[in-house]
Amino acid sequence: MTRKIIHCDCDCFYAAIEMRDNPAWVGVPLAVGGRPGSRGVVATCNYEARAFGVRSAMPVGRALRLCPALVTVPPDFARYRAASRQILAIYRDYTDKVEPLSLDEAYLDVTGVERCQGSATLMAQEIRARIEAEVGITASAGIAPNKFLAKIASDWRKPNGQFVIRPEEVDGFVVALPVSKLFGVGRVTAARLERFGVHTCGDLRAWSLADLIERFGKFGRSLHRLCRGIDTREVAPYRARKSLSVETTFAVDLPDLAACAAALGPLREEFQRRFARLDPAPPVHKAFVKLRFDDFSQTTAECVASVPDDARWQALLATAHARKARPVRLLGVGVRFVEAAAALPPQPGLFDAEAASPG
Repeated sequence: MTRKIIHCDCDCFYAAIEMRDNPAWVGVPLAVGGRPGSRGVVATCNYEARAFGVRSAMPVGRALRLCPALVTVPPDFARYRAASRQILAIYRDYTDKVEPLSLDEAYLDVTGVERCQGSATLMAQEIRARIEAEVGITASAGIAPNKFLAKIASDWRKPNGQFVIRPEEVDGFVVALPVSKLFGVGRVTAARLERFGVHTCGDLRAWSLADLIERFGKFGRSLHRLCRGIDTREVAPYRARKSLSVETTFAVDLPDLAACAAALGPLREEFQRRFARLDPAPPVHKAFVKLRFDDFSQTTAECVASVPDDARWQALLATAHARKARPVRLLGVGVRFVEAAAALPPQPGLFDAEAASPG
């Protein structure tokens, strides 16, 4: 049976909750994230802010230069989680095959579901209407035979819209799709493909699997499948936690390794508080330290470890810092869990790629 997959994604979720709860911000460029004058970044922003070029993960200072009238508010995750629980309950009214990706985004497998005469399109419309009526924000949806295409489709008519790719339309849709839309193809890979004259999935199909593997390594397998619209991943209602970490961006750069080592203590304590709340705590596979330097370059040092401890993190910090020995603006510590390592597929999958930017 051909699958019917819905990908639902709320529109500028954090900002939408803020505008719902403070109507004076409706129509005003709004960003949720760090305060002006801080070293924080934009977590999300509304469409009025995006019109000025403001984007998620952008430093707040740069966002304010692009849009001086930008209103910035700190995140309130208690309210966001409450809204997320409402949204998740709506999804589960339609199917128990719900795979949350974040607080506001999920895949739903509605194959064989009889509601709305079995129409995934009608179910998506009904779900979106309920989110607007019951939660007070809007959502967009994509409907397709697999997860890869459903996620692309949900972005096609944003905000507050939906798009369907029927099984008989898959080939025609994908052949004209820009390769930059493929999962894992970031700016670097897209630019590299363009240098080879590859702009669309149709262009990419001219390459054999062997050629793609030779040029792009294991990611070549993913490119070969995706440019043909192939994605066999199932909607997984349970997603094992892969890692746990804490990080902070400093108002003033840490000038040297000694300052970074001193800042590690509070991070370690916060990590231990979060780790203690895991019930049960998965077994640890690796410990890591993440640094972002003052030039915005980033590095991560990690090692195999069964227990997260200060000595390992201090050693990893020294390793990571030595790679550039520059002032540090962001410091993070964390662990990767055994389940994440054990769950890796025997052959490269969709996620063996350059990190994709959030939609």
